[in-house]
Amino acid sequence: MDGDITMNAKEQRRVLVLNQLEGGALTSRQAAGLLVVSVRQLRRLRAAYREEGAAAIPHGNRGRAPANVVSEAVRRRVVELATTRYQGFNQQHLTEMLAEQEGLALSRPTVHRILAAAGVHAPRRRRSAKHRRRRDRYPRAGQLLQVDGSRHDWLEGRGPYLTLVGGIDDATGLVTAAGFRLQEDAQGYFMVLRHTVSRYGVPLAVYSDRHSIFFQTHDKDLTLEEQLEGRRRPTQFGRLLEELGVRLIAAHSPQAKGRIERLWGTFQDRLTSELRLAHATDLEQAERVLQRFLPRHNRQFAVAAAEPELAWGKAPDHLDRLFCFKYSRRVGLDHTVRFAGQCIDLEPSRTSYAGRLIELQERFDGSVHIYLADKFLGKQSMNSTAPLRARSGRDKNPTAFIPPLPPPALETGLIRVPSKPAANHPWRRPFPGAGQIP
Repeated sequence: MDGDITMNAKEQRRVLVLNQLEGGALTSRQAAGLLVVSVRQLRRLRAAYREEGAAAIPHGNRGRAPANVVSEAVRRRVVELATTRYQGFNQQHLTEMLAEQEGLALSRPTVHRILAAAGVHAPRRRRSAKHRRRRDRYPRAGQLLQVDGSRHDWLEGRGPYLTLVGGIDDATGLVTAAGFRLQEDAQGYFMVLRHTVSRYGVPLAVYSDRHSIFFQTHDKDLTLEEQLEGRRRPTQFGRLLEELGVRLIAAHSPQAKGRIERLWGTFQDRLTSELRLAHATDLEQAERVLQRFLPRHNRQFAVAAAEPELAWGKAPDHLDRLFCFKYSRRVGLDHTVRFAGQCIDLEPSRTSYAGRLIELQERFDGSVHIYLADKFLGKQSMNSTAPLRARSGRDKNPTAFIPPLPPPALETGLIRVPSKPAANHPWRRPFPGAGQIP
């Protein structure tokens, strides 16, 4: 046996058994049993041993570099990127970015081993799983849309605090729409729902928290109109869902809508890292990063629904007439309407609308469209770029009760008769000195 060959204990045992087999001390079946191989394999080992000696016993790949070994240059590059450009990325996200942006196709365990050898630890430790029964997903896409907003330091001090408003389909985990807002407001949810309806359809139900955007939360007594209906008037968003035929379901705790809460946890990790990578400092830049991020997120995390049939309803026509803030107003005798501190003149018409109840639709482009039932009466620009909010007073209620006015004489043809003074009215008393001759 060659002296320059280093063998482990298993290989030394094989040489010993093969020597005894060659000397006739063992049969082939006995030798195969001692080496825990088949007789056929033993014959191959014996033939190689006779031809090459002890050099045939060690595996042929011993001492060779693996074909898939990661070079030292690539290792240094991974460590450099993980500690500079992609600092703060979790290791799974880092692995994806290395493949997409840097052309380094490595597995996550490989990246983990490289970073662990360099002393670079994961930025976030995985928490131990807690036993909790989760609600089963709805079987069809479009049956339930969860909506919520996440107030977070998305720009990590480089800009203002922002609120990310979004919606996620319960059956598939697909983020149907999302957008950054300076504050959590109704207009943000209107835009999320409109994008969802335009692209996918109308969901059967919307699941939300009990924010005042979705439900009336004040403790004031019900108005006469609300008492007659047996419920509080809906908010602007609640009115929109009623017109779309969508059921609004209220969650009693954040854990109840855990799917979108877990989504915010993922976004606060991955999206925050990509905003940092893009050096985003304001809402507009953050929005551009978000719209690039969403398609990749959906491709990776969305799943197939349990049932292939879709539950999305058909998107209605004239979305602009639905996705707006609506208010009721009474036309004055001077053919004007008061709204938001402005006096709006109705367009000249041969028909008088004085005393009629009309609908004002405040659109997101800053214009107010005026309708009498389905008849368009004109529009007015409000010259404001501020986000729409439900207005105070009766404006906050889109269908607030307004006491009816008597019909004007121009429409009914009636002549208004002055009231008759009472018998004891001062006008019926004689003037002092009346009937006396001076």
